Amino acid sequence: MKLILLLITPLFVYATSSFITPIEYSAQLYKNPRGIGCQKCHGDNGEGKLIANYKHKGVEKSFRGPQINRLNYQEFYRALNRRKNGMPRYFLTDKEVAALYLHLHKNDKKKK
Repeated sequence: MKLILLLITPLFVYATSSFITPIEYSAQLYKNPRGIGCQKCHGDNGEGKLIANYKHKGVEKSFRGPQINRLNYQEFYRALNRRKNGMPRYFLTDKEVAALYLHLHKNDKKKK
């Protein structure tokens, strides 16, 4: 029985991989890359988002997720691979980074 499962599993994975388009995959990844979705801090389309208002030493401050939909690919890649201002490390593969970038720029051709 275990042998049959081992033989069938790769076929199932291969067959189901064609049911999702790159756009659908990129949207799902953006919503949950490793436990917390990008949209929580960067907005649904990477436009940036207010995360919290707070007071520090009596001064009103805001914590915002920056706009990421205008970064070029190199800037985007670098930003995902370093910690800065609360940005978690996701340890994404190059394909996952490319998919996230695709999600943010899926409508670029329509705008021109």
